[in-house]
Amino acid sequence: MPEKQRFSIHLFMERLTAAYAGWDAPVITLIAMSGGSPFEVLISTLLSLRTKDEVTAVASQRLFDLARTPEAMLELGEEAIRNAIYPVGFYPTKAKRIIAVCRILIDTYDGAVPNTLEALLELPGVGRKTANLVLVEGYQIPAICVDTHVHRISNRIGYVKTTTPEKTEMALRKKLPKAYWVTYNETLVAFGQVICRPISPHCSRCPVSELCPQKGVTKTR
Repeated sequence: MPEKQRFSIHLFMERLTAAYAGWDAPVITLIAMSGGSPFEVLISTLLSLRTKDEVTAVASQRLFDLARTPEAMLELGEEAIRNAIYPVGFYPTKAKRIIAVCRILIDTYDGAVPNTLEALLELPGVGRKTANLVLVEGYQIPAICVDTHVHRISNRIGYVKTTTPEKTEMALRKKLPKAYWVTYNETLVAFGQVICRPISPHCSRCPVSELCPQKGVTKTR
């Protein structure tokens, strides 16, 4: 086993960024990269909650083939939205939320998606993870989006010592260099999906294994 090196967030991100070129990007990143509007990023993110990426991608495309604006979404109606997004998790609830969100966007923001954390958090079904991801992927505004992968890996590498995603976000806001805020989520999500799995991570082919203290890891591959 290679000798462990002293952890450096700069070296960690440099190596992960290089390796990321060979991995699949997370679904919301792909939607944003393919020209998705902030509205499409918001709706896709709502669909992605408790849903696998491949299901989210297909459901999002099916929905956006029918409507790509809040106005068009309201015209489409809840039942058609529900049918289009099936089988994403909790699809009936998500269809209702999409309608509610679209009404607020039209009534309050002239059909635009707000670009502040505070305003996004006021939308139905939008928590800190979703709001931060919309800022990053929809607007390229530096924000720290913490999902299960980011929470797990940030603790596993010993960069933070926290017990919840929200505490991880707050810890990262204090110590993660702002230059990495936009790319941290997508890079760690891809890393977590391919290499740094929740159980039995693939440490034998990890590009940052020499930097990682493997906090909480009992079995590796």
